[in-house]
Amino acid sequence: MIGTEIELPLVDGVLSAVDFGGQGEGVLLVHGSGHNAAAWGDVASRLVSECHPVAVDLRGHGQTRLDSTGPEQYWRDIGGVVTALGWDRPVLVGHSTGGYAVAAATAGGLMEPAALCIVDGMVLDDRSASLAAHAAARTTEAADRLRTMFRYGWETDADQMHAYAEQCAREAGEDWLNAGARPGLVEEVTRRSFLHRGHRWVRRPAVEEIVTVTTVEPGADVFPSAEVYDRLTCPMTIVLAEDGFYASRRDDVRAVADAAPGRRLIDISSNHNVPMTRPADLAAIILDLVRDRTSASGGNAG
Repeated sequence: MIGTEIELPLVDGVLSAVDFGGQGEGVLLVHGSGHNAAAWGDVASRLVSECHPVAVDLRGHGQTRLDSTGPEQYWRDIGGVVTALGWDRPVLVGHSTGGYAVAAATAGGLMEPAALCIVDGMVLDDRSASLAAHAAARTTEAADRLRTMFRYGWETDADQMHAYAEQCAREAGEDWLNAGARPGLVEEVTRRSFLHRGHRWVRRPAVEEIVTVTTVEPGADVFPSAEVYDRLTCPMTIVLAEDGFYASRRDDVRAVADAAPGRRLIDISSNHNVPMTRPADLAAIILDLVRDRTSASGGNAG
């Protein structure tokens, strides 16, 4: 992954991030659950000629040592990240859980982005159904599945960590999420998911992180349900993966896109892991938003 490691200060600590360089408009790249800043490497390499992409490690992920103590911190941090970067109205790009994060941060009034790009990361239920889905994600059975599938929370030594990252790269073509991704990128993302603590390496996120962020408050003002999009007025592009998590609910996604001017829905032939499996196509979509922003601002960097 080509980029400069940086730290972005918040009130209670710092978030780790990768600054990919470039000139012009700021583009913040926000990963989904289980991923980290490295997942954006192949997208960012295609953006730097026209803008300035930065990818962040959210709480509990990658090399950020902060963990979540409440369900809203991870998306509220986005306001602090934009402030720390000194950006004015950047383009916010979020994949999977990161797609909700950028929408929630905007709906909560933490900043006014030039545009949102939500990549296979929607919240489409009403509050009641959303609460039930979040509760299901906190069961013992769900936690055991995550530990088995992704080794979340696994503590190991350096040799085993490196061996596991190499194994993930070798098996990428047969993996339901990584099929189509560059094996070297899969290895980079996997390595970055291990945080060095003492003499051990810890696979992140821990299941406790996922439990914390899915313990949503029923009466929260900004809530992970379809109503969050009613509060968004900025341009918004929704990228829907044809074999992704929301393919069966395309009509619901279409309704969100049609609900306000300045929104568009783009279908992409991909599994859920669009940033890693279709980086060129996704970069082209993001660059369209950047060019619209540049044109609207008369060519001044934001």
